[in-house]
Amino acid sequence: MKRIAVILAFCLLISCAACGTAATEIQGWLDELDLPLTKEVSTLPYDGIYPQHEPYGTGIGAMPGRVVWAWDPDSVDWDGNGYWWELAHFDETAILKMVNGAIASLGGEENACDGWAALFSYRNGGKGYRAGEKIAIKANINGSAVYDDDTSGMTKMSYTNPVLLKALLTSLVKEAGVATEDITVYDVSRLFPDYMVELCTKGELNGVRFVDRDTGVADENAPIVWSHSFSGKVNYLPTCVTEATYLINLANLKGHSYGITLCGKNHFGSFINGNAMRPPEGANLHQWLTRNEMGIYSPLVDLMANADLGGKTVLYMLDALICAPSEGASITGGNSKWQQTPFNGDYTSSILMSQDPVAIDSVGADFLMNEPTITSRNGALRDNPTVENYLHEAGLVARTPSGTVYTDSQGNVVTNLGVHEHWNNSTQKQYSRNLGKNEGIELMFLQK
Repeated sequence: MKRIAVILAFCLLISCAACGTAATEIQGWLDELDLPLTKEVSTLPYDGIYPQHEPYGTGIGAMPGRVVWAWDPDSVDWDGNGYWWELAHFDETAILKMVNGAIASLGGEENACDGWAALFSYRNGGKGYRAGEKIAIKANINGSAVYDDDTSGMTKMSYTNPVLLKALLTSLVKEAGVATEDITVYDVSRLFPDYMVELCTKGELNGVRFVDRDTGVADENAPIVWSHSFSGKVNYLPTCVTEATYLINLANLKGHSYGITLCGKNHFGSFINGNAMRPPEGANLHQWLTRNEMGIYSPLVDLMANADLGGKTVLYMLDALICAPSEGASITGGNSKWQQTPFNGDYTSSILMSQDPVAIDSVGADFLMNEPTITSRNGALRDNPTVENYLHEAGLVARTPSGTVYTDSQGNVVTNLGVHEHWNNSTQKQYSRNLGKNEGIELMFLQK
């Protein structure tokens, strides 16, 4: 009888997959039969624009190559009116639960406290977090005070979700045991909205510090040394980074006028030079993002490899609660509801986490390239696989397609930054480790 059930279940799997039924729904039906979906099953063809290939690089992290995707459609409730960031649109309790659940899963543990311990232990060679060690959180405040000194936050352009930032800070304080006075949130190319600073520094978060382009101080002993020679201003890391023991990279999952912007590009707000409002332009970096070529040098890889940036990062995050088609777009209900499974015409309502910077950006690139809501509004990304050049450079950093030898900005050659590959298809969203292989990405899906 059980053999018949197995046969029927897999027939159901094949037929439902052909008509686009979500892999999670199929798994639920199989679970009722006590027949978990085997890792080897993949019934749908690859439907991506990026060329498929074997994993490049070696997965890193407490759970190597793991990317955790937490999704709760009840975390966002917005009718499309007003500003996307208004606090009433978000369920703070649900988002904190997503953060803590993702931290636990990323560390391979049952709870957030043990999850944080595992993440810190991996980053510092088994010693764990010690009281007094400082943590810098790189937020993405690109849409705030873009051309002026307005700190109201009254813009429809995207920036770090304030409720998610509060949830992350709360988890650090209550679950990881980090003192608020040892935490700095920074973006030295923009100004934080006043309401966000107030939200994230009151009550049990009193003492958290914010550093922006007006208050950032350049550490002139820490210039960024690029691995390729080109003209531009000298760029210095801020002291809040160089004095920190750990860094958290809190980026956005969104399109960009150059295609995509994820954890790698988030560090365009991590250095200071003579162009206060637009340090990346002062550094002359944009030339490497606009060439639409594969096999060329990428400054994003230098930032990922930098000893004070990537070298200190204990956690990479993608804010995917409400996703923008590009950095300059006004977010509306219409241009931020996604069509792919499992969103099906709703907000993404998601958070992604990893300790592997290449893996999390690879997953983010797959999400963006396979989302019609994004690609129909972003010509730089649509049908343009060259936006993943930096992921090939990073995944193959020991022997790069461009021939560039990347260092950590302190003279040490970098030989591995993480693992890069693409999922099997946009419905099942499975990677090599999900399919039973020993190397590659493992996408862990946490659903409410």
